[in-house]
Amino acid sequence: MTEFRTRIAVLDYGMGNLHSVSKALQTVAPKTSVIVTSNARDIEEADKIVFPGVGAMRDCMAQIRALRFDTVVKKAVTEKPVLCICVGMQALFSHSEENDGVAGLGLMPGRVRFFGHDLCDADGLRLKVPHMGWNEVHQSGDHPLWHGIEQDSRFYFVHSYCAADVDPEVIVGTCRYGVEFPAAVAGPNLFAAQFHPEKSHTAGLRLLKNFIEWNGQR
Repeated sequence: MTEFRTRIAVLDYGMGNLHSVSKALQTVAPKTSVIVTSNARDIEEADKIVFPGVGAMRDCMAQIRALRFDTVVKKAVTEKPVLCICVGMQALFSHSEENDGVAGLGLMPGRVRFFGHDLCDADGLRLKVPHMGWNEVHQSGDHPLWHGIEQDSRFYFVHSYCAADVDPEVIVGTCRYGVEFPAAVAGPNLFAAQFHPEKSHTAGLRLLKNFIEWNGQR
Protein backbone atom coordinates (compact mmCIF):
# COMPACT_ATOMS: atom_id res chain seq x y z
CA MET A 1 0.00 0.00 0.00
CA THR A 2 1.32 3.42 -0.94
CA GLU A 3 1.75 5.69 2.08
CA PHE A 4 -0.19 8.93 1.83
CA ARG A 5 2.03 11.98 2.03
CA THR A 6 0.74 15.49 2.58
CA ARG A 7 1.50 17.51 -0.53
CA ILE A 8 2.55 21.13 -0.06
CA ALA A 9 2.90 23.48 -3.01
CA VAL A 10 5.15 26.52 -2.59
CA LEU A 11 4.10 29.06 -5.20
CA ASP A 12 6.92 30.03 -7.53
CA TYR A 13 6.32 33.35 -9.25
CA GLY A 14 9.96 34.39 -9.25
CA MET A 15 9.75 36.63 -6.18
CA GLY A 16 9.85 34.44 -3.08
CA ASN A 17 12.58 33.13 -0.82
CA LEU A 18 11.66 29.70 -2.12
CA HIS A 19 14.66 27.63 -1.08
CA SER A 20 14.51 28.74 2.56
CA VAL A 21 10.77 28.19 2.75
CA SER A 22 10.81 24.72 1.20
CA LYS A 23 13.82 23.64 3.27
CA ALA A 24 12.18 24.80 6.50
CA LEU A 25 8.98 22.90 5.64
CA GLN A 26 10.95 19.73 4.96
CA THR A 27 12.83 20.19 8.24
CA VAL A 28 9.66 20.26 10.35
CA ALA A 29 7.82 17.61 8.33
CA PRO A 30 10.26 15.29 6.53
CA LYS A 31 7.48 12.89 5.52
CA THR A 32 5.62 15.53 3.54
CA SER A 33 6.03 16.16 -0.17
CA VAL A 34 7.11 19.77 -0.74
CA ILE A 35 7.26 21.08 -4.29
CA VAL A 36 8.19 24.54 -5.54
CA THR A 37 6.00 25.10 -8.56
CA SER A 38 4.41 27.55 -10.96
CA ASN A 39 2.20 24.82 -12.44
CA ALA A 40 -1.49 25.41 -11.77
CA ARG A 41 -2.26 21.68 -11.80
CA ASP A 42 0.37 20.97 -9.13
CA ILE A 43 -1.18 23.67 -6.98
CA GLU A 44 -4.72 22.38 -7.47
CA GLU A 45 -3.63 18.85 -6.48
CA ALA A 46 -1.72 19.99 -3.38
CA ASP A 47 -3.22 19.57 0.10
CA LYS A 48 -1.78 22.87 1.34
CA ILE A 49 -0.33 25.98 -0.27
CA VAL A 50 2.42 28.36 0.83
CA PHE A 51 2.39 31.81 -0.81
CA PRO A 52 5.76 33.48 -0.06
CA GLY A 53 6.98 36.83 -1.29
CA VAL A 54 10.06 39.04 -1.39
CA GLY A 55 10.49 42.17 -3.47
CA ALA A 56 8.52 45.11 -4.85
CA MET A 57 4.73 44.82 -4.84
CA ARG A 58 4.35 45.98 -8.44
CA ASP A 59 6.61 43.22 -9.75
CA CYS A 60 5.04 40.63 -7.46
CA MET A 61 1.48 41.42 -8.54
CA ALA A 62 2.49 41.53 -12.21
CA GLN A 63 3.93 38.01 -11.96
CA ILE A 64 1.02 36.76 -9.86
CA ARG A 65 -1.45 37.89 -12.50
CA ALA A 66 0.68 36.74 -15.44
CA LEU A 67 0.70 33.21 -13.99
CA ARG A 68 -2.97 33.49 -12.96
CA PHE A 69 -2.02 32.87 -9.37
CA ASP A 70 -4.61 35.46 -8.37
CA THR A 71 -7.34 33.06 -9.51
CA VAL A 72 -5.51 30.05 -8.06
CA VAL A 73 -5.13 31.59 -4.59
CA LYS A 74 -8.72 32.86 -4.46
CA LYS A 75 -9.97 29.38 -5.29
CA ALA A 76 -7.51 27.64 -2.96
CA VAL A 77 -8.62 29.46 0.20
CA THR A 78 -12.12 28.07 -0.28
CA GLU A 79 -10.78 24.50 -0.28
CA LYS A 80 -7.51 24.05 1.63
CA PRO A 81 -5.09 25.65 4.13
CA VAL A 82 -3.03 28.53 2.72
CA LEU A 83 -0.06 30.23 4.42
CA CYS A 84 1.05 33.63 3.11
CA ILE A 85 4.40 35.17 4.04
CA CYS A 86 5.64 38.80 3.90
CA VAL A 87 4.70 40.23 0.48
CA GLY A 88 2.42 37.22 0.15
CA MET A 89 0.46 38.67 3.08
CA GLN A 90 0.49 42.20 1.64
CA ALA A 91 -0.84 40.91 -1.68
CA LEU A 92 -4.04 39.77 0.08
CA PHE A 93 -5.22 43.33 0.69
CA SER A 94 -7.05 45.53 -1.79
CA HIS A 95 -4.33 48.13 -2.34
CA SER A 96 -0.70 48.96 -1.56
CA GLU A 97 0.94 52.41 -1.57
CA GLU A 98 4.15 50.87 -2.89
CA ASN A 99 5.30 51.79 -6.44
CA ASP A 100 2.80 54.69 -6.61
CA GLY A 101 -0.10 52.37 -5.88
CA VAL A 102 -0.72 48.73 -6.75
CA ALA A 103 -3.99 46.81 -6.65
CA GLY A 104 -3.89 43.63 -4.56
CA LEU A 105 -6.06 40.52 -4.49
CA GLY A 106 -8.74 41.98 -2.24
CA LEU A 107 -9.05 38.83 -0.13
CA MET A 108 -8.59 40.72 3.13
CA PRO A 109 -10.14 44.05 4.22
CA GLY A 110 -7.50 46.76 4.48
CA ARG A 111 -4.59 48.32 2.64
CA VAL A 112 -0.80 48.43 2.77
CA ARG A 113 1.04 51.66 3.62
CA PHE A 114 4.61 52.92 3.98
CA PHE A 115 5.90 53.02 7.56
CA GLY A 116 6.90 56.67 7.14
CA HIS A 117 10.05 58.78 7.00
CA ASP A 118 9.77 60.12 10.56
CA LEU A 119 9.29 56.86 12.43
CA CYS A 120 10.45 57.05 16.07
CA ASP A 121 10.54 54.74 19.07
CA ALA A 122 9.03 55.45 22.50
CA ASP A 123 12.09 57.56 23.42
CA GLY A 124 11.82 59.70 20.30
CA LEU A 125 14.80 58.10 18.59
CA ARG A 126 14.59 57.74 14.83
CA LEU A 127 13.88 54.24 13.54
CA LYS A 128 15.29 52.97 10.27
CA VAL A 129 13.07 51.82 7.45
CA PRO A 130 12.93 49.06 6.36
CA HIS A 131 12.00 47.37 9.60
CA MET A 132 14.66 44.68 9.55
CA GLY A 133 15.50 42.17 12.27
CA TRP A 134 13.90 40.47 15.25
CA ASN A 135 10.80 41.83 16.96
CA GLU A 136 8.12 40.61 19.35
CA VAL A 137 4.78 39.43 18.02
CA HIS A 138 1.83 39.69 20.37
CA GLN A 139 -0.79 37.03 19.78
CA SER A 140 -3.97 39.11 19.73
CA GLY A 141 -6.21 36.27 18.62
CA ASP A 142 -6.41 32.53 19.17
CA HIS A 143 -5.36 30.39 16.23
CA PRO A 144 -4.08 26.81 15.76
CA LEU A 145 -0.84 28.14 14.22
CA TRP A 146 0.08 29.77 17.54
CA HIS A 147 -0.08 26.44 19.38
CA GLY A 148 3.04 25.89 21.48
CA ILE A 149 4.46 29.36 20.70
CA GLU A 150 4.93 31.61 23.74
CA GLN A 151 3.23 34.98 23.86
CA ASP A 152 5.45 37.82 22.58
CA SER A 153 7.90 35.45 20.90
CA ARG A 154 10.35 37.10 18.52
CA PHE A 155 10.16 36.64 14.76
CA TYR A 156 12.28 37.97 11.90
CA PHE A 157 10.98 40.89 9.80
CA VAL A 158 12.16 42.62 6.61
CA HIS A 159 9.68 45.18 5.25
CA SER A 160 9.11 48.87 4.56
CA TYR A 161 5.34 48.63 4.22
CA CYS A 162 2.72 47.33 6.63
CA ALA A 163 -0.99 46.58 6.71
CA ALA A 164 -3.38 49.34 7.80
CA ASP A 165 -7.14 49.85 8.22
CA VAL A 166 -7.50 46.12 8.81
CA ASP A 167 -10.68 44.69 10.31
CA PRO A 168 -9.77 43.85 13.95
CA GLU A 169 -11.69 40.59 13.58
CA VAL A 170 -9.03 39.15 11.25
CA ILE A 171 -5.94 40.32 13.19
CA VAL A 172 -4.37 37.49 15.19
CA GLY A 173 -0.95 39.02 15.84
CA THR A 174 0.47 42.51 16.25
CA CYS A 175 3.92 44.06 16.38
CA ARG A 176 5.23 47.51 17.28
CA TYR A 177 7.86 49.39 15.30
CA GLY A 178 7.21 53.05 15.94
CA VAL A 179 3.55 52.23 15.34
CA GLU A 180 1.56 49.10 16.04
CA PHE A 181 0.76 47.11 12.92
CA PRO A 182 -0.82 43.73 12.09
CA ALA A 183 1.89 41.06 12.09
CA ALA A 184 -0.53 38.23 11.32
CA VAL A 185 -4.07 37.98 9.96
CA ALA A 186 -6.31 34.98 9.50
CA GLY A 187 -9.52 33.87 7.86
CA PRO A 188 -11.14 30.56 6.91
CA ASN A 189 -8.32 28.30 5.61
CA LEU A 190 -5.96 31.28 5.62
CA PHE A 191 -3.10 32.45 7.83
CA ALA A 192 -0.82 35.29 6.73
CA ALA A 193 2.32 36.58 8.45
CA GLN A 194 4.29 39.76 7.79
CA PHE A 195 7.32 38.12 9.38
CA HIS A 196 9.37 35.26 7.93
CA PRO A 197 8.73 32.03 9.87
CA GLU A 198 11.36 30.23 7.77
CA LYS A 199 13.99 32.63 9.19
CA SER A 200 12.64 32.73 12.74
CA HIS A 201 14.33 29.70 14.29
CA THR A 202 12.38 27.82 16.98
CA ALA A 203 9.18 29.90 16.98
CA GLY A 204 9.07 30.10 13.20
CA LEU A 205 9.65 26.39 12.72
CA ARG A 206 6.92 25.63 15.26
CA LEU A 207 4.51 27.84 13.31
CA LEU A 208 5.36 25.95 10.10
CA LYS A 209 4.87 22.63 11.88
CA ASN A 210 1.51 23.85 13.12
CA PHE A 211 0.58 24.76 9.55
CA ILE A 212 1.45 21.25 8.38
CA GLU A 213 -0.84 19.82 11.07
CA TRP A 214 -3.66 22.35 10.54
CA ASN A 215 -6.72 21.05 8.68
CA GLY A 216 -7.98 24.48 7.79
CA GLN A 217 -11.00 26.60 8.65
CA ARG A 218 -11.04 28.43 11.98
